[in-house]
Amino acid sequence: MTTTEMEAMTVPIQDVSAARAEAFAGRMIGVLNDGATALMVSLGHRAGLFDALDGQPPATSDAIARRAGLEERYVREWLGAMVTSRVVEYDPATRLYVLPPEHAAYLTRAASPNNMAVFAQYVSLLGTVEDDVLAAFRRGGGVPYERFGRFHEVMAEDSGQTVLPALVSCILPLVPGLVRRLQEGIDVLDIGCGSGRALNLLAESFPASRFTGYDLSRDAVRRARADARRAELDNVSFEVRDVAALTDSGTFDLVTAFDAIHDQADPARVLACIRHALAQDGVYLMQDIGASSELHDNLEHPIGTFLYTISTMHCMTVSLAQGGEGLGTCWGRQTALRMLDEAGFQDVEVHDLPHDIQNCYFVARR
Repeated sequence: MTTTEMEAMTVPIQDVSAARAEAFAGRMIGVLNDGATALMVSLGHRAGLFDALDGQPPATSDAIARRAGLEERYVREWLGAMVTSRVVEYDPATRLYVLPPEHAAYLTRAASPNNMAVFAQYVSLLGTVEDDVLAAFRRGGGVPYERFGRFHEVMAEDSGQTVLPALVSCILPLVPGLVRRLQEGIDVLDIGCGSGRALNLLAESFPASRFTGYDLSRDAVRRARADARRAELDNVSFEVRDVAALTDSGTFDLVTAFDAIHDQADPARVLACIRHALAQDGVYLMQDIGASSELHDNLEHPIGTFLYTISTMHCMTVSLAQGGEGLGTCWGRQTALRMLDEAGFQDVEVHDLPHDIQNCYFVARR
């Protein structure tokens, strides 16, 4: 490299824009405050504090704590974070707190499927594996599923907002005639079923059909079976199975996968196994992240930073922990369509639903 080229690469200190630097410093202060807000929103959701504030008149911290069944000192400090983050309003003259109804519409369990506090839980959850992920940065490999203590619990709440409310009314109708076939009775497999909430809902809604769920997590399968027993469902079963080693052939009329393919160790093999498991006229319905495979196309994605963070801290690393491909959360529509084509699927359609800014829905036929 010549001296001229080296000089061209060097930015003299006087060329640094003071205004731009100051603006970025302000943005970073905002990041710190917003990160802290996310942590406190997660805590408030889990403690039931937003629900205790929902629809209530202005109250003291003591009254709010009693209503929620919590310790007042902790509630008062949490309220301090919520007031300074402009989530909760406070009257210094009366020392009363109130949650505005416009904020409650996005923070309470009653607000589901619009409860954003559910997603705030990912921030605190993924923070618990920061040391493990840092170690993987340095040595390679990944962080295995078992290190993520509450992941299936949070995912169940997540899918409870993005999948369950729209499953029968919006998602299934993406496949013409599917609801009628389910009413008449078909065989259905859910890949990566997790805690089984979607499959149990389908089993309850369509008693003439037969449902099977596969997942690698024993804890998740245990919860799914327990929920099925409580609901007295005899047309659904759950198994601990590696979905990359399926031997089912022509067995299922419908295979579903809700947010489950991109973090597989061998997603290409899983997709090939799914196609092989479908009956001749079978349909594969896949919900996955509605991002682009190209980074620059995700600059304006409303939760782009969130998705790449989820990927770094979970989806990519759990795949790499299994010696897998590590596709990551933002594998994108282009890669998904290419892999579906390589697996042999025909007539693949991609759908967006207005209730779900995070995902898109693929319908593919054998």
